[in-house]
Order: sequence, then structure tokens, then C-alpha cells
Amino acid sequence: MRILVVEDEAKLAANVCAGLREVGFCPDHASALADARTLAATVSYEAIILDLGLPDGNGLDLLRAARRNGSSTGVLALTARDAVEDRVAGLDAGADDYLVKPFAMQELIARLRALLRRPGAVLGQRLCVGNLVFDSRARTVEVAGQPLSLPRRELLTLEALMRRAGRVVSKDVLLDQIYELDEQPPSNAVPVHVHHLRRALIEAGGEVEIATFRGIGYMLSKPRVGTR
Repeated sequence: MRILVVEDEAKLAANVCAGLREVGFCPDHASALADARTLAATVSYEAIILDLGLPDGNGLDLLRAARRNGSSTGVLALTARDAVEDRVAGLDAGADDYLVKPFAMQELIARLRALLRRPGAVLGQRLCVGNLVFDSRARTVEVAGQPLSLPRRELLTLEALMRRAGRVVSKDVLLDQIYELDEQPPSNAVPVHVHHLRRALIEAGGEVEIATFRGIGYMLSKPRVGTR
């Protein structure tokens, strides 16, 4: 699940991105308004964590422009200004939630999850295919009621496939979902992650299959009766 972190304080941005990775998100970072505009226009994000005080402008300008263009991406605004009028301005500009610095990482993650659970958002409580259940809030997987521990990359791969169960997901889409923009994955990254995920699901007794469509992508589905 891709999250854009717009924050010019390098240490804070690094801490936020690290915290997001720890709970299974895939964060990209922009330190200026111009970079954030470029990323928001070219990458599909499930949510944006937006600092309002940026070196080249006000984050509210990005937010207002996004809402004028019809974007419904959830936005959690960050600011060092805690006056009521500042919070009201952020909410009026289209922010979904507001967090004043300094803040605890646990609160930011909790607010982000709440934002993503809102009607029409992407963070449904549970994704189910066969006897496989992915809790997108807790970032956990169960097979026939038993927990299955997966490395972060395989967890992100599984989430991308389960959100599109029954449809072919291209390699480019999977790369976009499991790697950050500043990472350089090897050319065989997706096949390797799918191989490891497929093996883990088989060993756990998962009643799902991941089919390979050569040159196109991969599809996760529940096998038809008699095919296993």
C-alpha cells in the first residue's frame, strides 16, 4: 500500500517512513512542494501524509489543487501550528485529519489506518479468498485460521494480488506496490517474490493459487473444484 510522505525535516521524514515500513506500508518521500506535486501526479497513492510548512510553499496549495481536480486520496495534514484557525483552514482545504507536531508515531499510524478505513477508502478490515484471510488493518495473514508470517515484500505482493483477486496483475503494478521510488529492484524481483509467496501458501495449506501469465502478470484465485 503506497503512502506519500511530504515532509521537509529530514530526520522526522526518515522516522515516519521507517515507522510505516515496520507496519507493512510502502512509503515514498518528498521534501518539497514541487516534488510532491510531481509524485502525486504520476503515482497512485492510497494516502498522503502532508506537512503544511514546506520550504517552497504551503502544503495547503497542493491539497486544494488535488481536491479541485477531483482527487479523493486521503490526506493526513501535519503542522507545528496548533491554533484552532490553522486546523480549521487545513480541514476546510480538504484534509481528512490533522496532527500537530510533535506527535507519537503510534498515533500517526492509528490515524492513518482510521483514514484508510473510511467509506470508499482502501483499507478494508479483511480480504478473503478461499481459506486465506488478509487483515489489512493489522497487516496479518491467516490460512485456515492459522497465522502465516510473511516477509514484508511477500506481504505487499499478497495484498496487491488479493485486492485484485480473479484479475491479472501486471509486473509493473506489483513493482509499484512493493518497492519505493528510490529503490532499484533486480529484474527478477517480482518472479522471486511470487515464487516465495506461492511456496509459503502451499506449505501452509492455502486453498488459493497464483497463476502466471507469461509476459502479462499474475493472478490469485481460488482453484476450481477438481483442479487441485
